[in-house]
Amino acid sequence: MNRLNTIPGILNFVLILTLLFAGLNQAQEKKKISKLDDLPRYTYATDIKASELLVSENEFNSLSKEVRKDILNTLNEYLIDDKTTLKGYYSTLRNLDMLEGNLESALQYTEKILLLQEKPSDKLMSGIVDKSLIEAMQKNNSGDQEITRNEFRKNLKARVDALPWDVVQDDVEQLKGNYEILSKNVAVGMIQTQVDPSVEKTKNISGDAAVQLIGIRKFIELIEPFKMDAVEIFGNYIDANKKEKKDIWKDRDVDLSEVTNLSNVMVGIWDSGVDVDVFKNQVFANTNEKVDEIDNDNNGFVDDVHGVAFSLEEDYTTRLLYPMTEADLKNYSNMKSQIKGLMDLQASIDSPEATELKKKISTMNPEDTKPFLEELALFSMYVHGTHVAGIAINNNPYAQVLVARITFDHHSIPAPPTVEVANKAAENYMETVKYFQANNVRVVNMSWGWTLKEIEGMLEANGIGKDAEERSQLTRKIFDIYKDGLYNAIKSAPEILFITAAGNSDNDVTFDEVIPSMFDLPNLITVGAVDQAGEETGFTSFGESVDVHANGFEVDSYLPGGDKIEMSGTSMASPNVVNLAAKLLAFDNSLITTQLINLIINGADKSEDGRITLINPKKSVELLEAEKK
Repeated sequence: MNRLNTIPGILNFVLILTLLFAGLNQAQEKKKISKLDDLPRYTYATDIKASELLVSENEFNSLSKEVRKDILNTLNEYLIDDKTTLKGYYSTLRNLDMLEGNLESALQYTEKILLLQEKPSDKLMSGIVDKSLIEAMQKNNSGDQEITRNEFRKNLKARVDALPWDVVQDDVEQLKGNYEILSKNVAVGMIQTQVDPSVEKTKNISGDAAVQLIGIRKFIELIEPFKMDAVEIFGNYIDANKKEKKDIWKDRDVDLSEVTNLSNVMVGIWDSGVDVDVFKNQVFANTNEKVDEIDNDNNGFVDDVHGVAFSLEEDYTTRLLYPMTEADLKNYSNMKSQIKGLMDLQASIDSPEATELKKKISTMNPEDTKPFLEELALFSMYVHGTHVAGIAINNNPYAQVLVARITFDHHSIPAPPTVEVANKAAENYMETVKYFQANNVRVVNMSWGWTLKEIEGMLEANGIGKDAEERSQLTRKIFDIYKDGLYNAIKSAPEILFITAAGNSDNDVTFDEVIPSMFDLPNLITVGAVDQAGEETGFTSFGESVDVHANGFEVDSYLPGGDKIEMSGTSMASPNVVNLAAKLLAFDNSLITTQLINLIINGADKSEDGRITLINPKKSVELLEAEKK
């Protein structure tokens, strides 16, 4: 149920489809919706597999009618201010209209979505492919696909060529990469892997899964026939405009490599695990503890303990790096090339790894999807904490890493959440924070989080609950245990600054109840992601709880074993703020949490619209020096 906030191309691979896939009559009195959990759940009975439902006619049409009716009723009965939720509803209605040939209505929903966009790039690019296709379909009365293709190409090219490169660069590159790896086989394989098992057990499908099916059907029927046309047009636009954005971060960085007589700072990396051998000279070692009879370094000595770790079942373990089998480790080099290929595709880099990955995906059968996705997820879990740690201590020889490992499930059908495991996790959160306190940790990075909706999805994936309503009640019980346990653990250590990633779902962290990023605590900072130019990324989550923004786009850092790679995500933005906090503490270890936060926020640059608060390490250090005079 935990989610690492990194590498949108990996952990949000499923969401790529959901984003591509996916009130009208105002009632006098509507129920106010203040959080996602207040919205009604819907369940649809089915006697066939979800993957069969996807390609059926009568059954799919029947499901579509029910989904449309329920969405319209929800929009009529509830007052929903959350723009992400509204965009989701309108996207599904647009998809249904496109599939059913209601093209004028589909255009209207596309415009409604556009009006709700807030990020600069989204305001320019929202619906650009759908609108170009809808208009092409409107002009073609003959049913000749070639006519539609020509009109689509003309429409899309005109729109893309008019885009300002400096605003849309990142999103155009990512959209091109997404289209290059999406296919019918991958989409069907995802449904077979992630939805079919639940449907076979419960004989029903949730509203969320139904929306996913509708989006995939729209992609297969209407988008896939023209996706390579879109790839070509995006590629030509990129080639014509390609120039790297100015990197603002080098001028803002504070390098302590040559600075003498500063204080050591203990930095907690609360994550999926860290390869401590990569940071040999900067790793905490509690010589009062020993790992009995374990000699991971093969140096003939019993290993020192570098932190604390808990397994997927929330049992104590001495293993500080995400567990991989011998076979997994043998495949590590191949896994590294796959992730590099995925990152290169999303950055529109024509590398050998990107070419090989495209080739692999293009020949994948639906049954190949599960091992492919699980391998990418496993790799992400394995490398995540090491990459984060490298960012947190970069150019700071005074920082020491203390590892606190929590374990995430990389399987397509994850282990089901339970009350028992949730209670153990809540206890372990407190134990971890106590370990931080006992070893003088001053700042902690938390590039992970999860939501009530994710726990609900895990229960559904395992076929738990007779319907969505029953499932939501169990979800709330389990989620609140995690939520309260984590909240109380962080609150219990006011002397430690906890810094967490906002998330990569492009959503409001408060409305969707994302923990810990939604917490309002005096010793917690939530971080959103911007790119190398300081512009908001398309994936970063947002909301009142997000305090500052830092670089989370193609950030270079270490992998287990010592190689380096660029990764993107709010997971990479958060340790950049930890990096700043640790450097401030190196200059003055007497700083308390409130002083640290003030220096970070007061040194940041606010955008004109107030949406972005961009950290500026040099300014924060200058503020500290001014205060000390």
